[in-house]
Amino acid sequence: MDNLSVFSGNANPALAVAICRHLRIPLGNADVFQFSNENIFVKINENVRGHDVFIVQPLSSPVNRSIMELLIMIDALKRASASRITAVIPYYAYGRTDKKDQPRVPITARLIADCITVA
Repeated sequence: MDNLSVFSGNANPALAVAICRHLRIPLGNADVFQFSNENIFVKINENVRGHDVFIVQPLSSPVNRSIMELLIMIDALKRASASRITAVIPYYAYGRTDKKDQPRVPITARLIADCITVA
């Protein structure tokens, strides 16, 4: 498990710690915080080059902040040359908006999935 890393956003760090305890690996070291203007900052504080990385981040309240933390963490890990990045999303906000049930409405679950894929 030398090339396996698990990181957490702020939505449920206790879950990520429990997962790491079960896997017997340390939780990845990252700074994830929000500035007073509500911009989110992420810095990965360890080498993840070539690692399989898992980000534990439920998309729970505050939903928009949780989504942005996840997207920014994915981008930071890609730029840090992680080999593969997997988002572990125990709660998927907008999960009930997975189909059009009326005309002229978005499929928001698909939009969020597309954003995660592109990030």
